[in-house]
Amino acid sequence: MLSGSSIDTVHESLIRSIRMFFGQTGMTKAVLGLSGGIDSAVVAALAAQALGKDNVTGILMPSSYSTVHSVNDAVELADNLGIRYHIIPIGSIYDKFMKETEPLFEGDFHWDTTQENLQARIRGTILMVYSNRHGALLLNTTNKSELSMGYGTLYGDLCGSLMVIADLYKTEVYELAAHINMTREIIPASTITKAPSAELRDGQKDTDSLPPYDVLDPVLYSLNEKGMTEEQILQEGTDRELVERVLRLRRASAFKAHQLPPEIKISSKPLLDAGKWVEAKD
Repeated sequence: MLSGSSIDTVHESLIRSIRMFFGQTGMTKAVLGLSGGIDSAVVAALAAQALGKDNVTGILMPSSYSTVHSVNDAVELADNLGIRYHIIPIGSIYDKFMKETEPLFEGDFHWDTTQENLQARIRGTILMVYSNRHGALLLNTTNKSELSMGYGTLYGDLCGSLMVIADLYKTEVYELAAHINMTREIIPASTITKAPSAELRDGQKDTDSLPPYDVLDPVLYSLNEKGMTEEQILQEGTDRELVERVLRLRRASAFKAHQLPPEIKISSKPLLDAGKWVEAKD
């Protein structure tokens, strides 16, 4: 772990923090979106252990850009955990939105984040439908790398009642997934090995928007946890273009932090302010 904490400690802290949060709210049920990716898989596994499999529901919301293997991975994960799940395709909902909002495009339908964010917000709405109807708290699946870089959609995949892994960098999420699979395969192997993707357009990969996580996370750790300046990081031999790109993306998305749910605190330097920390004490 980048933080130096043992994986066992992190795993247990997350589980205790989830239990504490639900205990304080008086709620027992959780819902989350299952994408077939590693972040939602890890959060689902943590929630099932913390709350019991009968209290966790996953919602699969494939679009025309979702791959078959991602849907299969999400179903396999749910089956391995023994949690309930629903499959709600969003393709027709998205098409209806695009048709009804056509005047807002004023004739310019070129593809950009407008269409991508719309898909994320449709999914957020579906998750909140389940949350409201069944009295289940929505668990957010954003990690610290994405959060640091603003790689998420307000009112979409950044919504929720609790950010479970928002204090874990993406590379740490992979470590936690391996730990969860230590005694048996809970998270499908293909979920762990495939290239991360939001699947909001054809062939999309996280690396289209971000540096590879094994390159990005050490820079973020130097900025966040070590409090190093740009010049200090450059003096260590880090590529200038990389550092400038990271800082530029961080500045451009800093406003999002003011509208986020509370996060479980694992490190000494969580990204959100102290009023938004959830931490189970020993």
